[in-house]
This record gives sequence, structure tokens and C-alpha cells, in this order.
Amino acid sequence: MVSKQNWSWMWVLAVLYAIPLTGLAQSTGYPSKSIRWVVPYPAGGGSDFLARTISQQLAVQMKQSILIDNKPGANTAIAAADVAHAPADGHTILSADNGTMVFNPALYAKLSYSPEKDLVPVTLMGKFPMILVVGPASDAKDAKDFIRKAKAKPGSVNYGSAGAGSPHHLAMELLKVHAGLFMVHIPYRGAAPALTDLAGGQIPAMMVDLAAGAAFIKSGKIRALAVASPVRLAQLPDVPTFAELGFKNVEAAALVGVVAPAGTPTDVVNSLQKQLAEAINHAPVRQKLIDFGIEPVANTPAQYSELLRSETTVWHKIIKQQNISLD
Repeated sequence: MVSKQNWSWMWVLAVLYAIPLTGLAQSTGYPSKSIRWVVPYPAGGGSDFLARTISQQLAVQMKQSILIDNKPGANTAIAAADVAHAPADGHTILSADNGTMVFNPALYAKLSYSPEKDLVPVTLMGKFPMILVVGPASDAKDAKDFIRKAKAKPGSVNYGSAGAGSPHHLAMELLKVHAGLFMVHIPYRGAAPALTDLAGGQIPAMMVDLAAGAAFIKSGKIRALAVASPVRLAQLPDVPTFAELGFKNVEAAALVGVVAPAGTPTDVVNSLQKQLAEAINHAPVRQKLIDFGIEPVANTPAQYSELLRSETTVWHKIIKQQNISLD
């Protein structure tokens, strides 16, 4: 006959064993429903293309539908706040770029989310290297000539960007710092309208990623002068890097990754990362990204986190030095 005391101990042990088993069942069952993938930009842009291309293969692998939810605005803060407050179960994820995870805390005195406290890195999907381009109205022979002329007339040269606080904007600010330039920033609502004005001669220069600017460059409507990449781009083999021109620290790219709400179980984050990496490295997907002008990455959560830390050190210094604010 079992005593009441023994029954009590058996009940406690049963509860203790049940807790990890319940958690394991929940985690190993991921995903248990469709996934909402929030993109902080309008449909049709580079980030949107990246998410939609990868999500098609991801849906096949995970055997769940994936809904792309475009939520543009406030330099990605609207979408980031949405995901930050979503259930931490891996079924809501966010495409996050430098603005989301690095720039915004330095650009805004008050932010509706905290990259460090509210979001957890999953993987860096890809890089969009920045390129210095000029329009037909520019008489600059090459990048050195452009820099020399801009330096000779401080404040007389304007440049466009995809928006205040965007990777395109801050890439040019980086060049300004290292080349000793004073140029006037003209922000646009996206890269497309900026490129249209550049090709039309309304602005003389801008930084742009290949994904957005490839068609304009290939058609000869604008000219590429230098790439802010460690090595020359395969698609633009004749265009030198800034390092080749003597500006070793002028390296900039839009870094677009996937993040999830803080508190998402580690095994769910790791499972999602493995699935994303497999989708990114799926040969047809990888080639689509490369053809579009994206450098596929698919690193680990730890590697992505470390990259964000190093990027924060570099860019917060630039933002403070250039006195840039979006408030």
C-alpha cells in the first residue's frame, strides 16, 4: 500500500518530468502554423524581393504557408515594434536591416522598440554592397575626380539617398568623413525616385545598392564610380573599390537579416536559422539572389549578433560625428 507521503513525492516527480517534456513537444512541433514574415519596406524593393524569394523555398521545406506582410514607415521602426510585441514562438519574424538593428537607436532619442532587448538575431540573409554613382550631368571622370571636385567646392554638391537614416544615406556620410567632404543630403522616399532624379539630372550623385541600381547602370543612364566593398563586384569588374582609391575604411552595405521576438526559444531560433540557411543555399534561390545583386550569407545567430555589435560601434560613431538625427 502506497502512503500519502509517497504519493506526494510521486506527484512532484511527475510534474518535474512533465515540464521539460511539454516544452520539448512545443519546440519540436515548430512550426505548428503559418508564419507571418514582416518586411519593413513596400512591395517591390530589394528587401521585399529577398524575403519573397527565400520564403517560397522555406514554405516548401517547413510545409507551412508564409505570409509576407509589408509594413513600411519610420525607418523600419513601425514593423520592428510590431514584431517586438508579437508572440515569441517563431511564427512572426522580421526582415531587419542596418536601420532596424544598428542605426535607429542612434538616430532617434525615443524608439518604439529596443533592438537588443526586444529582438533576437536569427541569421543574416544577405548583403547589398553600396556603390557611388553619378548622373549624366556629372563631369567627373572617375571617383577620385568626383571627390576632388566636391572637396574643392564645399556645400555646392548635393547627393540623394533612399531616405534619411537609410544605409544609402549613411554610406555617403561615411565617404564624407573619410574623404573630408561637405555635401548636402537630399533624402527621397525610396531608391527608385532618387535614381529617377539622378538619371534625369536633378541630383548629381548618390550611393545605391546594385539590386536597386543595376538597370540604370547597365542602360548607361547613370555611371558607377566606386564600390564600398572589400573586393570588386563580379557584376561590375571594371569599377574599383574605395580601398583601391586609398579610402580603406569606406565599406558599406545594407545588411538584411531575419530577427524574431525576444524570448523565442533557443531551439526554435536554431531550427529557423537552419531552415533559412538551407533555403538561401538552395542552388536556384542562391542564383536568383546573386543575379539580383545580393551577396547571400546565411550565418549563425552568434555570428549575426557579433556582426551587429561591430557595426554598432562603427556607425554610432559616424552618426554622432555627423550630428544626424531623425527626431
